[in-house]
Amino acid sequence: MAEYHFVYKDVEGSSTQWDDIQRKLGNLPPKPPAFKPDPFTPAEDENSKPKDKNWIDHKTEEQLEDLEDDLDDDRFLQEYRRKRLAEMKKIVKIAKFGSIIPISGSDFVREVSQAPRDVWVVVTLYKDGYPECGVLMQCLEELATMYPATKFVKIISTDCIPNYPDRNLPTLLVYNNGAVKANYVGLHTFGRRCTPEGVAMILCQSDPVLNDGQSEGEASREAVLEGVRKRFIEKVITQHENDDDGSASD
Repeated sequence: MAEYHFVYKDVEGSSTQWDDIQRKLGNLPPKPPAFKPDPFTPAEDENSKPKDKNWIDHKTEEQLEDLEDDLDDDRFLQEYRRKRLAEMKKIVKIAKFGSIIPISGSDFVREVSQAPRDVWVVVTLYKDGYPECGVLMQCLEELATMYPATKFVKIISTDCIPNYPDRNLPTLLVYNNGAVKANYVGLHTFGRRCTPEGVAMILCQSDPVLNDGQSEGEASREAVLEGVRKRFIEKVITQHENDDDGSASD
């Protein structure tokens, strides 16, 4: 007569004594660990966080706008909130452009002619493979970084003006409020030695073309030129200091 062995499981699925014996003999795999759910952690209540400068610093611009009525009882935080909002808006304003934007002929009206009234646009007509274009482009790349509220764009000359003569390259067109304010044809326009400072001075001869985004409203041509001169002097001083440091280390 055949023998039958019955294995019973309790309500939690734990093994019986028979299973334990079989595991000791190696006939069954080790018993899996009992399942334990992660401890419950309630979500942090936003209103329970301490309202201090760190709390303000972690808010977005939109969130800070919405907090205007919630901080009426705390003059310090209300003032700090206004300061943070002003800083955020200033950063956004300064960071408008900051580099040379490549465009095509179909982009020209949108990117140049229809640019906002308070934005000066410097358009570079160029072609690849022309050394003069490369020299001017290096200067403009530095100016685009220094004056991020001025829009710098570049476009292949014949995409902008069909049959435009290569002998005129590079050419700069300065736009404001949908109109051409100045044009500069050829690298020689910027002097015997083309430098970012020299290009900046020529661009601002008649209009405040370059804008670093730091001043409120539109700066005068004289103020912009003074700023260009100041940056030029600072750059020369820094270069001399670096040269002196290099000489001292040799």
